[in-house]
Amino acid sequence: MTDLISMTAVEAVDSLHKGDTKPEDFVDAAYDRISKVDGPVNAMVTLCPERARAAAKKPGLKDTLLGGLPVAVKDLNDVEGVRTTYGSPIFADHVPARSDIMVETVEARGGITIGKSNTPEFGAGANTFNEVFGKTRNPWNTALTCGGSSGGSAVALATGMTWLATGSDLGGSLRTPASFCNVVGFRPSPGTVARSSSSMPYDNLSVQGPMARTVEDVALFLDSMAGVHIEDPISRPSPAKSYLDQVRNPKAPKRVALSPNLGFLQVDPRVTEIIKGAAGTFEAMGATVEEACPDLTDTPDIFQTMRALIFVTGHALDLENHRDKLKPDVIWNIEKGMGLNADEIGKAERARAALYARVASFFGEYDLLACATAIVPPFDVDQRYVEEVNGHRFDNYIDWLAMSYAITCTSCPTISVPCGFTENGLPVGIQLVGKPRGDGELLAMAHLFQQASGISTQPIEPKG
Repeated sequence: MTDLISMTAVEAVDSLHKGDTKPEDFVDAAYDRISKVDGPVNAMVTLCPERARAAAKKPGLKDTLLGGLPVAVKDLNDVEGVRTTYGSPIFADHVPARSDIMVETVEARGGITIGKSNTPEFGAGANTFNEVFGKTRNPWNTALTCGGSSGGSAVALATGMTWLATGSDLGGSLRTPASFCNVVGFRPSPGTVARSSSSMPYDNLSVQGPMARTVEDVALFLDSMAGVHIEDPISRPSPAKSYLDQVRNPKAPKRVALSPNLGFLQVDPRVTEIIKGAAGTFEAMGATVEEACPDLTDTPDIFQTMRALIFVTGHALDLENHRDKLKPDVIWNIEKGMGLNADEIGKAERARAALYARVASFFGEYDLLACATAIVPPFDVDQRYVEEVNGHRFDNYIDWLAMSYAITCTSCPTISVPCGFTENGLPVGIQLVGKPRGDGELLAMAHLFQQASGISTQPIEPKG
């Protein structure tokens, strides 16, 4: 069991394809590991062993992309016949009749869902807790947060409960927990991964994406997720050359822009020091590293407006019918959306158009933008969100996430990769941003960085 848990996803799938192991071996290893380590961290909140073991016996798995490898699915994504709560008491007993498109795609390509990973209510916030399942804790120090909203997925990966885990990202929900837990989280370009959406199918701010312990594993998982689907109007075909092939034939970046704080944010000095040190890895590859950044100073206004619009569109009825069951942060976001007027929405759209033009011009000169993933290391799990950094106080529960949501507004692919630890052993991730639609190219450069950094991502035991 220990040997299977320590494998990368690529190694595990290779073993499955060769017939050296069977899907049942990995399903058993996952549940055995969950039983041993999930107690202190509370990452895998709903398990489906009967469904997983039945799936492991299906014929033809050996010939699929993932070969029958187990995956964890974030509790924001429906899985047919499996309790899916979205972290909300409103849906505490919800059992969907159909899986999310992304889950259907992954399972059709040989992934076996073993259970649901914890998330804050409706994915709102970068600290994973809710009134249904409670808090998910950071395995590097269980007194601290794992980040969010894909916190359960990040913890499950860091502790070896799974080899691959799904995440979603609006304002950093793939990237922040990856940084806090020493794993990899990739936010692909909008439309790369087809998803279900009953209220905003044309939204291009929120995306689904892969998480794993290595960039190579993330590329493999993205290959199993990606592709056009008739029910998702912004989805696009998979690339002619697989993401894994692109990672295995990488080209080193020539010009890297370094901006630990994106030019306008307050960042904990411990994080800044680690990010600047990590940028030297690119110089060792022969790249020119320069202090540079596109102008992102208006992204907080853009994002706060567009996020509020998403919340009022998706959750106005929840507020009307179940206000007493919603956490205050979600109520605030919905009501902010209800207060928007056409002028505010139009202003945000125009500002985002100008932002994209600046970003496109910037990536005509640079191959990568490197910055911090999160402005702080992991913090107290009982603290709802970061309230102050370097004397700057934040206005609300998502204000401190501008490091990640500023990049969301650009539509560029972006990834968080482990890059170091603070003096007291807390993980820090570097955020690497690629050219628009340059997902494969970004993954390849991130893979080179991870190989050169030499930071171990082997599963750990939770630390009190």
